Amino acid sequence: MVFGVEDYAVIEQALLMSKKILVINGPNLGRLGKREPSIYGKTTLAELEKELVDKGQSTGVEVMCFQSNHEGEIIDRLERAVDEGVNGCILNAAGLTHTSVALMDSIKSCDIPTVEVHISQIYQREEFRQHSITGKACTAVISGMGTSGYFYALDYLANR
Repeated sequence: MVFGVEDYAVIEQALLMSKKILVINGPNLGRLGKREPSIYGKTTLAELEKELVDKGQSTGVEVMCFQSNHEGEIIDRLERAVDEGVNGCILNAAGLTHTSVALMDSIKSCDIPTVEVHISQIYQREEFRQHSITGKACTAVISGMGTSGYFYALDYLANR
């Protein structure tokens, strides 16, 4: 059987459509757009999630979003992601980035390619924010690109 260029495009699109990307936002990100807009911008979490879902649909990727202020709920969601066949995770662990060994261990044990995203440039902030415990378990870290970092992470995971 001989395949043409159009056939490969259809096959590629079908493979992309089977991808599932989970976006997890941690503590205080439910206040995005309202909390410190000079640092985190004016885009709300609901607006960001809608844009990510829409971007995923336009490229044939299913994007699922989750936010919690509770470390254990985030870990539980990561564990469920494995059973759901999630292909990649975009994680903004917020303050847990700098403190949570348990979350780092969960990222490692789930074995899902994970991109850590920070809206602000954590390496230009307070000293305690300049160390990422969770980043050590991630495939990549994006910091300081505003909410655009989520879209870079989505493109990376969708095409991985």
